[in-house]
Amino acid sequence: MNHPEPKDISMDKHSTSAGPAPAIHRPLSRRDLLVGTAVAGMGLALNSSSWAALPDQPNANTQRSTPMRTRKLGTLEVSEIGAGCMSISANYGPPADRQQGIQVIRTAVEKGVTFFDTAEVYGPYTNEDLVGEALAPFRNQVAIATKFGFDLNAGGLNSRPAHIKQVVEASLKRLRTDRIDLYYQHRVDPSVPIEDVAGAIKDLIAQGKVLHFGLSEASAKTIRRAHAVQAVSAVQTEYSFMERDAERNGVLQACEELGIGFVPWGPVGMGYLTGKVDARTVLDPKTDLRTGFDRFSAENLAANRAVVEVLRQFGVKKNLSPAQVALAWLMAQKPWIVPIPGTRRLDHQAENLGAVAVQLTPIELRALDAEFAKLKVHGGRMNAEQMRIVDQSV
Repeated sequence: MNHPEPKDISMDKHSTSAGPAPAIHRPLSRRDLLVGTAVAGMGLALNSSSWAALPDQPNANTQRSTPMRTRKLGTLEVSEIGAGCMSISANYGPPADRQQGIQVIRTAVEKGVTFFDTAEVYGPYTNEDLVGEALAPFRNQVAIATKFGFDLNAGGLNSRPAHIKQVVEASLKRLRTDRIDLYYQHRVDPSVPIEDVAGAIKDLIAQGKVLHFGLSEASAKTIRRAHAVQAVSAVQTEYSFMERDAERNGVLQACEELGIGFVPWGPVGMGYLTGKVDARTVLDPKTDLRTGFDRFSAENLAANRAVVEVLRQFGVKKNLSPAQVALAWLMAQKPWIVPIPGTRRLDHQAENLGAVAVQLTPIELRALDAEFAKLKVHGGRMNAEQMRIVDQSV
């Protein structure tokens, strides 16, 4: 969500595993050997703890075909897993080939995905254009979510009503559509009362240009204020097995109380929970914004490997990949949670969508959480620049 201008990482992608920036590995160092030894030792501990009581038979596998079910974001009905489209065009490496991006999006439609997430700032603009072209043949079968809230000419945040009503026209044109199913404020603008923002969206809904209102990285207080003016259908915030601020800051609670859906971006830890990123992975600082995030320093990638090991060890018993366990865990938290993993690769897309076949039991969920409770997540979820524009009002 907010990148070079401004930087943005609105949603998660099966990222480095998705191939935007090749993972470059250097020779093993003494630190690498220490990390490997620590992880191996931790694996032995995990094997002897919470997993002992779990059955060994597979829960699902990546090839199993399970029909895609639907979930509600407020009154908007969408597939239980959506598709984050950002990483096809920006922020997790150089842009993918356009035809490759179109193929990935259209294959998702074929597999039952009906919810696609983009934003004007991704590219900027190029991702909306790609999504518009890819989904044009299926427009009446899918829901498109996009976002406003940045001034891409002057820089910084801009959620003034006049600006919203200007940029929505440009997004509609790029998306090749006459309505936006879900229109998020990308970041809360402290200079514009949220009631004014909600009022502007209410006008757009009355005109039929927008169907549902969403907020991204908003606090519980802001969500309640906005919802009092115009019903909020969905809130988007980073949330995953390793990133649980939404459980502590009242956002999930506010969504539940108000009947608002929740859309986790970063559902596989910006690629880290796939198990395909480690302390030896080198990302391109020119095209991959994760290089500036604390959790993606070599030291923290190594320190947080224990979190991935929890998912991997559990997955071994169930014939699941770490990403599938992470996504299944998210969907098991609430029936109104719709994760939006993203990728530019068909094999990773198939892996992500395989999570719909996984039904974690209460015992399994408790076992996963018991293991996670023993660990500490190292590094903040974004850098200081990014966090300054995350609404944390109380």
